[in-house]
Amino acid sequence: MGDGVHRLPAEGGAGLSEPAQRMADIRVGSATDGLTPVSVAERSLAASLPQWIGLATIAVAALAADQLTKHVVASRLALDDGVRVLGPLSIHHVQNSGIAFGLFSSATPVVIVLTGLAVAWMLVFFARSGARHPLLPVSLGLVIGGSLSNLIDRVRLGHVTDFLDLRFWPAFNLADSFIVVGVAILLATLVAADREPRRPRRVTDAPAARS
Repeated sequence: MGDGVHRLPAEGGAGLSEPAQRMADIRVGSATDGLTPVSVAERSLAASLPQWIGLATIAVAALAADQLTKHVVASRLALDDGVRVLGPLSIHHVQNSGIAFGLFSSATPVVIVLTGLAVAWMLVFFARSGARHPLLPVSLGLVIGGSLSNLIDRVRLGHVTDFLDLRFWPAFNLADSFIVVGVAILLATLVAADREPRRPRRVTDAPAARS
């Protein structure tokens, strides 16, 4: 880019021979040459306070619902007792020391550590990308609430109470259901967020300097 030279009237009627100072329009967000404005500014994806409140509300509600249903089943049905509800669904009181659906039932300490690490990772991810999609507080709230509820039972009791039995699938509880639904919503929201064209925020150009 050539250096433009301005010819300004000299004081006291002097000749127009002295070069004027170059007028550079320097703005925050401009390119390195100080003249070319940046037209696109990316918005922050960090979670805001309302999104944190939404995440906490969903997580607490999921945790409370799971703990309540487990308490009702444990207090009304003896271990291994069951009640048929509808079709293949029955309420069957069983205990599970593993992850969801009876997996890793003999590795309770490992499950506790892995669950804690997973919850910590989700919180960090939400702190950095909570504004990426409006449904992220819902999806991660369900996953975190369900994970914490089962984690509390494993630390306190050494096992979790499972009671939803479909015969063709290992028994599970509401926390397991929340985790599966939350993960499904999370994957869908991430795919949708990647496909949505980002709306750039235009930076208003300042008036250009006269040459």
